[in-house]
Amino acid sequence: MGKRKVTRIEKDSMGEMEVPADAYYGASTQRAVLNFPISGQPLPRRFIRALGLVKRAAAQTNLELGLLSRRRARAIAAAAQQVIDGELDEQFPIDVYQTGSGTSTNTNANEVIATRAAEILGGERGSRLIHPNDHVNLGQSSNDVIPTAIQLASAMAIQDELIPSLARLHKALEAKSKEFWPVIKTGRTHLQDATPIRLGQEFRGYAGQVEESIRRAKAAVDELARIPLGGTAVGTGINTHPQFARIAAARLAKATGVPVRETSNHFHSQATLDVLVAAHGGLRTIATSLWKIGSDVRLMGTGPIAGLGELRLPETQPGSSIMPGKVNPVIVESLLMVIARVYGNDLTVAICGQSGSFFELNVMMPVASVATLESITLLAASVRNFSERCVEGLQATDRGPELVERSPMLATALNPILGYDEAAKIAKESIRTGKSIRQLARAKGMSEAALNKVLDLGKMTKPGLEGPGGGG
Repeated sequence: MGKRKVTRIEKDSMGEMEVPADAYYGASTQRAVLNFPISGQPLPRRFIRALGLVKRAAAQTNLELGLLSRRRARAIAAAAQQVIDGELDEQFPIDVYQTGSGTSTNTNANEVIATRAAEILGGERGSRLIHPNDHVNLGQSSNDVIPTAIQLASAMAIQDELIPSLARLHKALEAKSKEFWPVIKTGRTHLQDATPIRLGQEFRGYAGQVEESIRRAKAAVDELARIPLGGTAVGTGINTHPQFARIAAARLAKATGVPVRETSNHFHSQATLDVLVAAHGGLRTIATSLWKIGSDVRLMGTGPIAGLGELRLPETQPGSSIMPGKVNPVIVESLLMVIARVYGNDLTVAICGQSGSFFELNVMMPVASVATLESITLLAASVRNFSERCVEGLQATDRGPELVERSPMLATALNPILGYDEAAKIAKESIRTGKSIRQLARAKGMSEAALNKVLDLGKMTKPGLEGPGGGG
């Protein structure tokens, strides 16, 4: 027979429960562990850290408002700091798929912090020297604490992980834009040849997408920074000091660098996940921009013989177990798989927002939190990897400049001289015969000087109404 685990008896409002003797949590947490044997996945470290930040700010605020003694407040803040620092992560065992309000996890935090704070004051585990509800949860409810922790964790993750990764990618794309500026190639619309474009201009477009992505990420942080803390059970603020939310939000802003502030409408903030849906919508848009950039890079790198071959992607690993020398665009593929996951998470968050909001509370918060934090972390890591292992090592080949000289779309430059209809005939003849636009225009009687002026590829990459660049 196996050795029996040592336990102690803890009580909550429902009666007695056996809990592990060395656990800081109590009866209510143990009930949740038994009630939700679903995935084996607890809430992520970033969320637990944010929850610790909320509990520390609450204790310090209640001390400032004269609602907690200095001795108790300092002990609670010290215990909450250990939660923030990750020293008590094993004390948060409750599954993600739990009570939809996250009440189990808020209670878990209250019990852990209360027991550890009591220990700091010299008390024993289970002594209730610090009470989980009366002291640690003072002025709070799961219904405002959990969404606040979700928003805070998400905002910090975007600020600390995603925005720096996007900034690195933006810098890399800008550098490539300058490096590739002399390279003139065939533009493409509808996946068909179009008028010439500089490879550097294409990369300037990608850099612009990432610049907008950074703006959208900052906008998401601003959405998330308006926290519902202070609304307690249903948004009315029952059992909390009128100044509690304002002071606690200021403390959280100082601690995190996020512009945290109290929501202007507690009823809205607690009854919905609109803020999270909007923020993740920003992540979805960022992901869509990255999909376009990654896909373009992959297409321009196809080949090396039978594809476009305009870019040479860094060789990161062998591409085949059977074909020697094959190299695949694996870094881009990794990025695109992350984006597929983000799209799935976006649907999860939208369903949580739509289907979980009833009257004064949303009841699908834990899984919405996990989905959002996963999206942020995956995007940040894949963007950083894409920058480092793909974009920064990209090289332009001679293929683009070679193909542009043979492009029938150079006939566009003849529009102002020969007219659209005649230029179209030349373009079609070029496609049919394989002869260049220059050859066919020369046969129509255009002088070499006129052709040199009109078919100046550099000028064709700029706006203009006469000669190169004219037409539609």
